Amino acid sequence: MIVEFDRNGLRILDRDECVRLLAQSTVGRVGVSSGALPVVLPVNFLLDGDRILIRTAPGTKLDAALNDAVVAFEVDDFDPLHHAGWSVLVTGTSRVIDDSEDLRRIGTLPLAHWAPADDGHVVAISTEMVSGRQMSPGNAAVRSTATR
Repeated sequence: MIVEFDRNGLRILDRDECVRLLAQSTVGRVGVSSGALPVVLPVNFLLDGDRILIRTAPGTKLDAALNDAVVAFEVDDFDPLHHAGWSVLVTGTSRVIDDSEDLRRIGTLPLAHWAPADDGHVVAISTEMVSGRQMSPGNAAVRSTATR
């Protein structure tokens, strides 16, 4: 297996590793365009096959998802003491789930939400573009040789 590093010495994660990290996480951030301005909002989420599911009340996230908008979704974990961590970025289209059979199935999944249960809508984000980086204490040596 070839390990690749970017120009900053961060290890480049392949799609499979990014998906594994997404699957084990529950809180991320969704970036949407609201009134032609970027907005990044924290969300609970669940990876369901090849889509990210979030539950939300009417408002910015739901409004942005109504027209198959292109959105960014990011999840990470970082240990500042050890200068170690990772970040995964997904770029995809979002849409409100309105199929009753799909909603019934989603209702059986452990999809946490901050919106009141009777008020929530489910938004799916596709995972066409997935990328990730990892920083670990050992990356410092790579970073110093990569910049020479």
